[in-house]
Amino acid sequence: MQYPMLAAMPSSGLGALDWSVVGVYFLIIAAIVVWSSRKVRDTSDYFLAGRHAGWFVIGASLLASNIGSEHIVGLAGNGATSGMAMAHYELHAWIMILLAWVFVPFYYKSGVFTMPEFMERRFDARVRWVLSVVSLVAYVFTKVSVTVYAGALVFRTLLPDTFGSPDNAFWTGAVVTVVLTGVYTVFGGLRAVIYTEVAQTGLLLLGSFFITFYGLRELGGWGELQRMATENREAFALWRPLSDPEFPWLGILIASPVIGIWYWCTDQYIVQRTLAAKDLANARRGAIFGGFLKVWPVMIFLVPGLIGWALHQKGMLAIPTKADGTTIEGDMVFPALVTTLLPEGLRGLVVGGLLSALMSSLASLFNSCATLFTVDIYEKLRPGRPQAHLLRVGRAATAVVVACGLVWIPIMKAMAGGGIYKYLQAVQGYLAPPITAVFLLGLFSKRINAHGALTGLVAGFVLGLGKMAVEAVHGGSPFADGSLLEWIASFNFLYGSGVLMLISVVIIVAVSLATPAQDTASIRGFTYGALTPTDRAAIRASWNRWDVAATILVLGLVLGFYLYFSFWLG
Repeated sequence: MQYPMLAAMPSSGLGALDWSVVGVYFLIIAAIVVWSSRKVRDTSDYFLAGRHAGWFVIGASLLASNIGSEHIVGLAGNGATSGMAMAHYELHAWIMILLAWVFVPFYYKSGVFTMPEFMERRFDARVRWVLSVVSLVAYVFTKVSVTVYAGALVFRTLLPDTFGSPDNAFWTGAVVTVVLTGVYTVFGGLRAVIYTEVAQTGLLLLGSFFITFYGLRELGGWGELQRMATENREAFALWRPLSDPEFPWLGILIASPVIGIWYWCTDQYIVQRTLAAKDLANARRGAIFGGFLKVWPVMIFLVPGLIGWALHQKGMLAIPTKADGTTIEGDMVFPALVTTLLPEGLRGLVVGGLLSALMSSLASLFNSCATLFTVDIYEKLRPGRPQAHLLRVGRAATAVVVACGLVWIPIMKAMAGGGIYKYLQAVQGYLAPPITAVFLLGLFSKRINAHGALTGLVAGFVLGLGKMAVEAVHGGSPFADGSLLEWIASFNFLYGSGVLMLISVVIIVAVSLATPAQDTASIRGFTYGALTPTDRAAIRASWNRWDVAATILVLGLVLGFYLYFSFWLG
């Protein structure tokens, strides 16, 4: 059966109305930045928005920080090429509930600026140094680079002729968004970041909803999508058999929580938002509200990829393919949907959403990097500096991170060959285990000491980096079949993450038990076993039945999504 091809867009990509929508968006962002910059007086204002944020702002900021252009582009690409396999990572709303109830009380009451600072108070300065340096390097050379690359890829597809050529559009989009985001982060600090993210979250969700709506309308409805996916059950199922080389169900069950707890509960990039709350109750409620928002990306980012695949299969949408001529270029699916499906005006809205995703993620990264450098490195090396001096250092650090992001663009362009979301999850799968192990063991056992934490962190990072290095070498110059190095390189990244977690836990526990325990007084308030009656009373006073009801709602939604998509293919 022949299907009509959707009408092609003009080569310019955006019309006058689209540009007007984008222009209005930037005017709103500029007004928020100007307002925010006038309120920045010290490091608390710059790094934690003066600790005055309410729960709604925190929840919206958590989602906007998480959903970057690499999510929108990468998730749609994964939806088109591997169906619901990556949905497990987008159903981490339940882990945000852990953040709200288990982690936030300790973080907020400690009054810290950063996660490494918390680690120093729980363990010692050595652990703080290791976590600070690793986090900084990882941010600049993974998250910043991947986010910028994905955003530039969108520019190249949506505006191929606006700047003379697709390559010019790529570089222009990358440079302009990085510089503009850097400017508003430098001047406005975290206050500018989280308040612009409130506007960006709404725009992001609305734009992606329209992609899903128009896509299903063209396809013939949800039933048609379900029918086509059922015919390709093995490629699009939520749970894959153990024989699946990429996403075996056991590997997903092991690695997804490890990566999720690291990202949502211990990563400075995310947790910094909860530290900006006006009180503990708002910090917890912000995390719960963020969990509610986090449930929906499966429908508005992953499902559009499935729709794009279905339209492509019917001959109704032309998606670029790889060199073999048949395999879809996954990272081009979302841009193709935007340019083909949406009417003028809505295209501008979605482009604004893509820009907001790119800029909010970059702004969060820039501010988190500046916070880590200023608080965990500079202030430790040069203590006693006045607030005004530290504020200047923080802004300078933000500018340096912006410059590093720009310098890394051509390298990332050469490295990325598609599948950026899977690539990002794989890298995080090797970095997350030792950090997850240290935080969990440190919070739940006062017997875990600084010696164990330091040894576990260092050993875990070395092993994780070693696995990545072996994979990289194997990709360029394969090892001999059956050799040890070939086995290590080919070992599934999901199982690899679980093995690293197990090794890290064993090392931390063994070294801790083999060395003297820390003095209970020195860790009071930083682990469950050392909470005072006053601490417990304060934590209990910070929540009520509405917090419990909201938590049950979020967990119910997650369970509902899992049940539906576990059986949706019939």
